[in-house]
Amino acid sequence: MSNFAGLIETFAAQGGALSTWSAGLSREQLLATPATGAGAWSMHTLIVHMLDSDLAATHRMRRIVAEETPLLIAYDETLFAQRCQYASADLKQVCELFAMNRAFTSAWLKTVPVSEFARVGVHNQRGKVTLEDMLKIYIEHVTHHEKFAMAKLRAFAK
Repeated sequence: MSNFAGLIETFAAQGGALSTWSAGLSREQLLATPATGAGAWSMHTLIVHMLDSDLAATHRMRRIVAEETPLLIAYDETLFAQRCQYASADLKQVCELFAMNRAFTSAWLKTVPVSEFARVGVHNQRGKVTLEDMLKIYIEHVTHHEKFAMAKLRAFAK
């Protein structure tokens, strides 16, 4: 298995993460911000953020493959959380869409020639990023936010 195949498998395997994070939580727990400090996001907001972020990431990945050095524009995650009615999102749909997007993207990535993983896009904040970089960044994105999700779950258990 190539390094890319392992990365793609890890990316795909994270598809169920959001469902795991929210399993068994009440609506009150999903909307609460336990022991995470002022301005912290609820589990609900965190989960919707993960979907928004993944949708942006997978679009960027496809643009890197399809276009010559595309400009990849950042978005303001705080404004998205504040202004895109995250609290009204159906979390079951959000979790399913995240998993489906990961599965769809993983299946597509398996068809991309290894040489294409070196293709570059230019992110307006990060600078040059390759398809490989994007894959690694969004594997780490789940790992990074999983720490916050687990802290919230531990706070609920107390």
